[in-house]
Amino acid sequence: MQRIVSICPSNTEILWALGLGENIVGVDDYSDWPEAVHRLPRLGPDLQIDMDQLKSLQPDWVLASLSVPGMEKNIEALQQTDIPFMVLHAGGLEDIPQDFIQVARQAGMEKRGEELAEAFHTRLESIRSRIPRDRPSPRLYWEWWPKPVFTPAKENWLTDVSRVVGAINVFGEEEGQNVRTDWQSVAARQPDYTLAVWTGVPIERVRKEKITGRREWQGLPFAREDRVHILEEGWYCRPSHRILTGIEHLAHILYPDLFDPPDPDHPL
Repeated sequence: MQRIVSICPSNTEILWALGLGENIVGVDDYSDWPEAVHRLPRLGPDLQIDMDQLKSLQPDWVLASLSVPGMEKNIEALQQTDIPFMVLHAGGLEDIPQDFIQVARQAGMEKRGEELAEAFHTRLESIRSRIPRDRPSPRLYWEWWPKPVFTPAKENWLTDVSRVVGAINVFGEEEGQNVRTDWQSVAARQPDYTLAVWTGVPIERVRKEKITGRREWQGLPFAREDRVHILEEGWYCRPSHRILTGIEHLAHILYPDLFDPPDPDHPL
């Protein structure tokens, strides 16, 4: 049986979806889904993987990632070992099902990866087909990080997610994966909603009043209590199949008359 180490939460989720959960022998500290992952050895935060501990687990291969800036040093460290590894680097939404196929091919189960990719597309199209086209497009401000302010840009999967639900990422025309901005510039874009999904921060640690109380936003529609939504980091910041749960949840926020809350336990 192959021994696999995953050093990124989204990778762990992809491996589990492929049926390779029993093959995982170690994970980064932030891998937290599904529940069974908590029994596995931890190798440190995804930006500071303990390579000595990783080598001690004697993996057949490592699934690494470049989904967060700073992960490059993990790749550099892996290159200094003789352990085979694969690097995923999803940009847009369509890269995610391709990652299923790549990982499955590496594990010698390509057909399973193709099945998951097809299921991903089927679920995505099912959501897309139910989005109303006779209403104004909601304008969304996504907040990756509050200080300094970072928000997804043109080449980010959350810009694609916005389009799927008939909405517009107000920074979606800016080049790159992310863009640094400030609260005054956000206000100038005139979003309808604020969607706070701080990378690596659990939802219970994000206080809505800190967002609605920003001086630069007082009196503006997107800073109202009912227009600010604190979202599950695991549904939006990770390029895995769980992003489908996030898309359906966003559709529920924008069109509660058409979408019920999603079942988080069954993303596919």
